[in-house]
Amino acid sequence: MRVLAINDISCVGKCSLTVALPIISASGVTCDILPTAILSTHTGGFKGYTFRDLSEDIPAITEHWKSLSLRYDIIISGYLGSIHQIEMVKNIKKELLKEGGLMIVDPAMGDNGILYSHFDQKFVEEMKGLCRTADIIVPNLTEACFLTDTPYSKATEQSYPAILEKLKALCPRPSITGCDVTANGKTESCVFYTNDAGKIQSYATEKIEGAFHGAGDVYASALVGCLARGVKTDTAVRIAAEFTTNSIRQTALDKTEARYGLNSESQMFAYLSALDKACKEE
Repeated sequence: MRVLAINDISCVGKCSLTVALPIISASGVTCDILPTAILSTHTGGFKGYTFRDLSEDIPAITEHWKSLSLRYDIIISGYLGSIHQIEMVKNIKKELLKEGGLMIVDPAMGDNGILYSHFDQKFVEEMKGLCRTADIIVPNLTEACFLTDTPYSKATEQSYPAILEKLKALCPRPSITGCDVTANGKTESCVFYTNDAGKIQSYATEKIEGAFHGAGDVYASALVGCLARGVKTDTAVRIAAEFTTNSIRQTALDKTEARYGLNSESQMFAYLSALDKACKEE
């Protein structure tokens, strides 16, 4: 099983490829990487960061891989360094994804109702096109709203399933992460997703107050690790969501600055144990 992770390298602030590579590799599969940009830090909570677009390097890298006859069982794309890279990712899927392989798109564009730096509405429209090539997409609530032209202010607990249905126009198995729901008087963080049978499901974990950068990358990477090992989507979502919540909880307990990413390292053993158990049961 071979996975290709297409994402940026943020040298400080655990996210993107510095999260994807260790988590997917630890899951027991080969993970190759294709950097889309190199940043001194990620763009959330830091000022004066450096940014280098690697668009010019991508074609030569992929041509070399083609000469090696490399093919991938799963490709997951994340943060892209420029709008031009969207078309590059589409071509990479055509040329490097095995027949019957899984294309997963994390349309990393924004959070808390706003787009990240470097992105605009034109980028959103092009990202919709990339999502149409995917088997699974894993936007957060902000990204789901942009992809469905839904005002973020009108995204409520009651509207989450409707937004997910709209996402089905782009991709057969969409999901939405970071959805706040109320249960027994408590606020929980919920993932709404489409399972292997095409049914809308949800899985909720404890809501831990605060802004925690890199949580989406931890979730997406753990999800890929589970799917790559043959775990069914319902179980993969549960394991990935619990791992992410445990990592957020650990970060809050450690009282480290949230902008430096999640302290997921100490939660890796629990994640791998849950994955191993699921592989034996399914």
